[in-house]
Amino acid sequence: MAKTRVSIRDVARESGVSLTTVSLVLNKNDGRISDATRERVLDAIQRLDYTPSRLARGLPNSQSKTLAVLVPALQHAFADVYFGEIISGIYEAAAERGFRIMLEVARRDYVKRREYLTVLDDCSVDGILFIGASEEHTWLGDFDGTDRPLLVVNNHFAQWDLHRVECDYAQAGRIAADHLADHGHTRIGHISGPVDKVATTADLTNAFMARLAERGIRLTDQLVVEGKLHVEFGKIACEELLARDPDLTAIFASNDKMALGAYQALREMGKRPGEDVSVMGCDDLATARLAAPGLTTVKMNFLNVGAESCRHLIDLIRAQNGRTKRSNGAAASNGVTNGTTNGAAEHEVHRIDALLPVELVERGSVRAV
Repeated sequence: MAKTRVSIRDVARESGVSLTTVSLVLNKNDGRISDATRERVLDAIQRLDYTPSRLARGLPNSQSKTLAVLVPALQHAFADVYFGEIISGIYEAAAERGFRIMLEVARRDYVKRREYLTVLDDCSVDGILFIGASEEHTWLGDFDGTDRPLLVVNNHFAQWDLHRVECDYAQAGRIAADHLADHGHTRIGHISGPVDKVATTADLTNAFMARLAERGIRLTDQLVVEGKLHVEFGKIACEELLARDPDLTAIFASNDKMALGAYQALREMGKRPGEDVSVMGCDDLATARLAAPGLTTVKMNFLNVGAESCRHLIDLIRAQNGRTKRSNGAAASNGVTNGTTNGAAEHEVHRIDALLPVELVERGSVRAV
């Protein structure tokens, strides 16, 4: 488990002074602070083993105008179309606002050395966008409750209070269920993603099954097979579903890659996708449009996910810097000499919690029964 990070608020509480006073001591702008108060703050910093962040140091003008785009240590992650589209959106939005991006991979040594904190604290980057986050990335807990600007792209976590921008996966599940039910399908199989590791995948599957139940269609656990979001796993899962129920009329896969893997499996079984078994995906990648028949899917605009994530993060960075400027300005004008709490210093930047809309794209892979 990651060590709980000490915050500037902990230092203020331990030393019995305001956040502003702590910030002024850290920034060596404490000429109006008494020696006794200064020593009390420094002692608290030492006792708590506190490492100040860029914002806590009061360095709002020390911007690098650079954002780190962090991805998991996956093979050929930057070549993957999912990551590629999101990164393209991030790049375009960053360029519009005069920011650069730096690509990083969260390899084991990178995480062990906690470089994701170092690049923020030494002002190498102004914020981090993490794509491909899962429950395995326990180091994200280091950002819980801190002022370090990190935003999770297209996922979320119940156990941590982190900024996030994501597609509305629950709505995607409901759209898929309604579309199949509207076409008369009642014997439906589902190829899920790793529901225990990725919250948005669980949102999709849970909403899909719940909406089917509302429509009077019971999807048993026997007819849900977990895949790993790649074509080959979609093929294996489809084979498993048809072995469990040879009379399935439709399959909904949690992404387009697995849906196209189901195409392969069906053809090898002598079945026609879209004719003998309807297939539906989720994403609307370019390959979905090029498939034969064209894949009916729920469109998620990953370019827009990247762009909106980037815009929100830059807005967050600017809001935090503005807060720091206001806090230090108020402290200087008020002549802080004791532990009085300044309201501006404690102003909280609201958590980013954005859901982006999704929509049905009908092609030829779903037929009425």
